[in-house]
Amino acid sequence: MAWLNGWGFLLLAGFCEVLYASIIPRTEGFTRLWPSLYCAFFLALSIYLLSLSVRVLPLGLAYAVWVGIGTLGTVLYGMLFMGEHLGVLRSLCLAMIVAGIVGLKMATPEHTI
Repeated sequence: MAWLNGWGFLLLAGFCEVLYASIIPRTEGFTRLWPSLYCAFFLALSIYLLSLSVRVLPLGLAYAVWVGIGTLGTVLYGMLFMGEHLGVLRSLCLAMIVAGIVGLKMATPEHTI
């Protein structure tokens, strides 16, 4: 599994972040057992995978990508499954998040990755 290096761990961590964030409304303030356990499991897995990715990737870059994947994925989930609307301003804000992540990647010296 050569793809499972820092970037592979980071992509999986971001996906797990979307999984735990998407279930938060169903926990009803963490008063429902099964949704709360699901949330806790994927939160812990996400952070663990993030910790594996920062063995190879710079912390600031990895964290920004992790949060970006979580943000973009959760917004997409909200649109597809919860009836949330994107709108022009939200689209612009999401584009700025992506631009910031790309900028951080471009500004990271290659010898550290």
